[in-house]
Amino acid sequence: MRIGLGYDVHKLVYNRHLVLGGVLIPFDKGLLGHSDADVLIHAIMDSLLGASCLGDIGKYFPDNDKRYKDISSLKLLSKVSNLIEDNKYVIENIDSTIIAEKPKLSPYIKDMRANIAKTLNINISAISIKATTEEGLGFTGSGEGIAVQSICLLNKIT
Repeated sequence: MRIGLGYDVHKLVYNRHLVLGGVLIPFDKGLLGHSDADVLIHAIMDSLLGASCLGDIGKYFPDNDKRYKDISSLKLLSKVSNLIEDNKYVIENIDSTIIAEKPKLSPYIKDMRANIAKTLNINISAISIKATTEEGLGFTGSGEGIAVQSICLLNKIT
């Protein structure tokens, strides 16, 4: 049994789409990044890679590699899923918390869970996603960015 912790943060900017968990969310700002900047998927990938001692997403998808420019993070998650499987791990569960003052995310969480479960080929019941605010405090509270914390549990296939 192995536990992995992931964390990611991206700045909110104008003229970008807001994508979380592979879901396009209507909002006047989006996340800045080399890929689609899906901060939720990035934190999940880092938790999975950490639990399996395979490094972090920068090792596999460097932000200076043109192949990953504006790529869907779900495609990257699929590659991480293959790495996990190749190293004989099975995902037991993933629990993530999105930290953002706006927009309200509860209407989109079910679709996020479904996208992630489908990409990882696991049951949606193994994916938990919550959203919270920081009551106006810090960079997330002021609307400057969005952060995500993610933890996962893996088991080795014997």
